[in-house]
Amino acid sequence: MQPERSHSLFTLPTEHSRSSLLGSCHPHSHIMFLKTHKTASSTVLNLLYRFGEERGLQFALPLGYQFGYPLPFIAQRVKGYRGPQGVEFDIMGNHMRFNKPEVEKVMPPDTFYFSILRDPVALAESSYAYYKNVAPAFRRAKGLGDFADNPYKYYDPRLRNNHYARNLMWFDFGLDHTANFSLALAKRGVAAVRRNFNLILISEYFDQSMVLLRHALCWPLDAVVSFSLNARQQVSSGRVGWASKTATPMVLSEKQRLKLREWNALDWHLYKVFNLTFWQEVDRFGHSRMETEVGLLRTKREVLTRICLRDGGRPIEANRIRDKAIRPFQSGLVKILGYELQPGLDNATWDACLRMIRPEIQYKDLLDLLQFPQPKQLAVDVGLTIKETSLLRTEGHGGKHLVERDWDGTTLFRNQTLEQVDSKGRLR
Repeated sequence: MQPERSHSLFTLPTEHSRSSLLGSCHPHSHIMFLKTHKTASSTVLNLLYRFGEERGLQFALPLGYQFGYPLPFIAQRVKGYRGPQGVEFDIMGNHMRFNKPEVEKVMPPDTFYFSILRDPVALAESSYAYYKNVAPAFRRAKGLGDFADNPYKYYDPRLRNNHYARNLMWFDFGLDHTANFSLALAKRGVAAVRRNFNLILISEYFDQSMVLLRHALCWPLDAVVSFSLNARQQVSSGRVGWASKTATPMVLSEKQRLKLREWNALDWHLYKVFNLTFWQEVDRFGHSRMETEVGLLRTKREVLTRICLRDGGRPIEANRIRDKAIRPFQSGLVKILGYELQPGLDNATWDACLRMIRPEIQYKDLLDLLQFPQPKQLAVDVGLTIKETSLLRTEGHGGKHLVERDWDGTTLFRNQTLEQVDSKGRLR
């Protein structure tokens, strides 16, 4: 491992007095995160990217931006994979449809597996807003309420990308999301998740989740401090505002919410079971202890918000972000917001803050470049646009368009970006 970078930016006066909370455990560095869709998973992936980059760990990166999703994961989708006896990878976390036997070909035997779940109604709201133009079932409906009233009118399981419209978490875990609900089937699915994963987090209790995660991984609290990424703009009561991924972007009646839970019954069962498991973990951890650590986590986030971010940390529209290299990807009905850094930061603070707000696509490109460097004459050419760092990325019109394609070549997302590298190989 490379020497760990200084964490002086993150250190608070109370830090050292709490250094004994983790005891003498050794930090996990072999980690597999199943990045479920629309569950605050981009924020979690940023934590993993930062932790691995700062320590010089090897990432199992996709050839594109996803591991062949929505097809089940296969080891050959990992860039640089040369078989079980080849390069050992430390961290895996990009979107995939989970397939444990294939993952085990890539990751070491002592890998820590975890994932995150979200209330299926909130997930459906977010998924509808994000995949409205991708999933035929959503595209045909007049609104999410209309879809909830009669999903069978719009849903055809045979059509590509309709997996976004029903039991999406169940699908991401590699289970049959189109099956009719039965308690026996639901229990088998829960048993499979329990067998394959060491920890399941809950999106609605993100800070408590981060405390449990950091203790499970034996990580310092600094490593799980984050800003919410992929916040989206919403229109509410005639005013344009912003909401995190866990907020409600549209109004549904209580009857429609119940219908969405029935429609996503497998997801709802999964969520209920692991929500209960989550709070059992909190009970074992200790509620007073949890309250103390959540308070410290939030204090650190507030301090870093003041240090790092303009406008009090309020996310802004991508086209207002002057640094084009940190504009987030755009998709669906609503705008995905991002952040701007405070001016006048010293180099070390700027680097630390930038890692916390760098969008997922750009961060993956950076890690790809660091792990699979271009020829020397390209890497040191300041201002050179990165070209074809993955198979799913294409460029056009001066290298400014970035296109995300599905497994069969269908265009999913487009965004404006201008990613450049400096003499140290950093995106800027």
